[in-house]
Formats: sequence, C-alpha cells, structure tokens
Amino acid sequence: MFIDRTDAGRRLLERLPDLDPGATVILALPRGGVPVAAVIARSLGAPLDLALVRKVGFPGHPELALAAVSDGSNPQIAVNRDVARMSGLDQAEIEALAEEQLAEIRRRRELYLKGRSPVPIAGKTVVVVDDGVATGATMRAALRLLRGADPARLIAAVPVAPPDTVAELAGECDEVIALETPEPFGSVGAYYRVFDQVPDAAVSEMLDNHLRSGEADQATQR
Repeated sequence: MFIDRTDAGRRLLERLPDLDPGATVILALPRGGVPVAAVIARSLGAPLDLALVRKVGFPGHPELALAAVSDGSNPQIAVNRDVARMSGLDQAEIEALAEEQLAEIRRRRELYLKGRSPVPIAGKTVVVVDDGVATGATMRAALRLLRGADPARLIAAVPVAPPDTVAELAGECDEVIALETPEPFGSVGAYYRVFDQVPDAAVSEMLDNHLRSGEADQATQR
C-alpha cells in the first residue's frame, strides 16, 4: 500500500539502477504518472517531460485501436497490422487519421508545457513512469513508439502492476521495474491510501516547478 503518488515515487526511486543524470530523461504518462515521475526527476537532477501518446481509433469504432501515435519532433506511428488489414486503409490514410491525434497531442503539450519542445531522447536512458498499470495498453504503446526515437536504454517504471502485464511490457523495453505485482490485481487505486485525480493545472505546475528548479541549479553551478 502506497501513501500517495509522492510516496510511490520515492520508493520507486530506490529501485532504479544507477543513472547518469546528464544522460537520463524521465518521461511521465499524464496525468497520474506526473507526481510519481516528478519525485524521481528532481531527486536525480534529470530532465522531466511527458510521454504523450494517443490512440488512433478504427473509423466508426473509435474504441478499437488502429494505431497509436507519439509526441516529438519526429512523431512515431505504431500500426496494429491486424486491425489495419481489416480496415482496408493504406498507410497514407492511417497517417491522415494519426494527424488528427497529433493535433490533440500538440494541444495537450501547449496546455501542460506552454509549447516547450520535447526533451531529446536519442542516445539517452529513458525511464517511462506511471502511477501503476492494469492492462498496460498505454504504457505498451508509449514504449513501442519511444523505441523508434532511438534511446540508448528504455526502462518502464511503475509502483504496481499485475504479473502478466509486467511480462508483456518486458518485450517492449530493456527493463521493467514494478515494486508490487499482486495477483489477483483489481485496480491501481486500490494500492494507494490517497488516489485523487490529478488536475491539469497540477500537471502544469509540477512541470513548471521542475523546469525552474533545474534552471536555478544550473545558475548556482555557474
């Protein structure tokens, strides 16, 4: 049982391997992953950014994932080939649908990060953090897409996840760190004493605070 997301972040930090802050980027899955990731990034002195991923729904059936698309200067698209074959859509048509979701990603980046450019991750150790996963669908899509951005090492880090999801995520990254793997699982919130919704304003504030603290640290070192 975790007290709250801050407690989860502190405990997760203790399980991370030794990381070079200058060669590491902490990416949070918003919104619940941001308080967890903020603790880790601040303690390490590493950059903090968001892993913004959107599902591209099957036309007429938006709940069915045709593909997923990621944020970044070179957005990546992961296509569900079985669904794509069933849809009859070609690559250009899928990319056109993905562009609609990229617009939403840009809107969210503007909302949360005031339009700041994504932190480059090529050649870096990237730690993708959430407050927990159940099916792991969003984390899996994020890892698959981030792998296309050429990180040196890709780590998924969560406080709690079911064992079968951990096994599935292991195929998408170099390492999965899950503090608790209960079976049967239930829901992520069942493993927190406090599991309130994280408002958009709180996400923006945590990211702004991290950026300001990093700038202050740099100024002190000069």
